[in-house]
Amino acid sequence: MPRKAKTGKFKLKTHKATSKRFRLTGSGVLVRTKGGKSHLRRRTSDRTKALLSKTIVVQGRKFIKRIKRLAPNMEG
Repeated sequence: MPRKAKTGKFKLKTHKATSKRFRLTGSGVLVRTKGGKSHLRRRTSDRTKALLSKTIVVQGRKFIKRIKRLAPNMEG
C-alpha cells in the first residue's frame, strides 16, 4: 500500500527559552526581565535587588524581529 502524501503547511514551533524570557504587553510592547536574580546576592544592596525585579522595554528593531521570529505565537 502506498504512503499517504503529506498535505498542508508545517507547524511553527516556539523557542521555549525565548517565550520564558520575553513577553508582550497589552499595547504590543516587547519587555524582558533582568538577569542576576538567582544566587550570589548576599552582598548586593536591597536597592539593587529591588531594581532587578523591574521589566525593561526591548530596544532595537533587529532584536524585536528576532524574538518575534523565535516565538511566533507569543501572546501578551
